Amino acid sequence: MAIDFSIDNGVGIISFNRPPANAYDHGVLVELRDAVHRVAEDAAVRVAVVRSANPKFFCTGADISTLQNSSRAQFANFLIVAQEAVEAITRTPKLFIAAIAGHCIGGGLEIALGCDFRWASEGKYKLGLAEVNLGLSPGMGGTQRLPRLIPKSKALHMMVTGEPIPPEEALALGILDRLVPAASFEEEVMAHARKLAAGPTMAQGYIKLSVNNGLETSLAQGLSIERAHQNQLFASEDVAEGLKAFLEKRGAQFGGQ
Repeated sequence: MAIDFSIDNGVGIISFNRPPANAYDHGVLVELRDAVHRVAEDAAVRVAVVRSANPKFFCTGADISTLQNSSRAQFANFLIVAQEAVEAITRTPKLFIAAIAGHCIGGGLEIALGCDFRWASEGKYKLGLAEVNLGLSPGMGGTQRLPRLIPKSKALHMMVTGEPIPPEEALALGILDRLVPAASFEEEVMAHARKLAAGPTMAQGYIKLSVNNGLETSLAQGLSIERAHQNQLFASEDVAEGLKAFLEKRGAQFGGQ
């Protein structure tokens, strides 16, 4: 297995584990997609962290050696599975944190862009979309998600040059949400993930879907999506607990239901 999966206090941990650089082939993408589906379907998982089990590398994208002799049909299927894996992250009504502590290149960065938050460790590594160096373009959502996250010209420059950037620059651009000292990185990521997992995770998930789906529509359609999700939440056990706790002047004990 190239993808490890575990659960820690409501946090589903998806770990790339394909030494040396966590480059993926078709089989790894299927494992990743299956792990994301497990997060979606397992009630014991309330938040997910995507990380690497290997030092120095988060993920360096596709294993080029497996693509060199692929037919056009095989490559097209590879792209479909790749996009499905990332799309599954964006469609799952649970929060995903990408925990980056090593080189995050090509499809590795595209996977991180599909997550809701990107936390990174301080260190001497690079992030980038380098597909142009192979005569290709980003194929796992990079051309769409990066320009929605940072200024279009900045995103375009990264993609057409293939030049990687250090984590400090990625933070300044807005690609990363937080940069954490290496010594405390894993501890801080997991502490934040557990805090989210103890919250009203059903509401968190619907907020995520309202934002992701609403931004692709008109304001009126987005407001309709928001109302629909709010009406569904109002019937949840977490809302009943939240209202009761507020009136009783105590902290709510959310169960994610």
